[in-house]
Amino acid sequence: MEIMFGLFKKKSEKEKLEAQYDALIKKSYELSHSNRAESDKVQAQAQEVLKQIEALED
Repeated sequence: MEIMFGLFKKKSEKEKLEAQYDALIKKSYELSHSNRAESDKVQAQAQEVLKQIEALED
């Protein structure tokens, strides 16, 4: 029964940011093969999200 209740648990702010960070890193990696400038922009966005995650941990 515990699993069912876990399905409806809302994600914390940190979990949301971590998911966003992971998605940005993946997108940056994929872009790095075709569009380096765009990849660098996405990487910068990921670093900003990482700073927000670190701020939550403090």
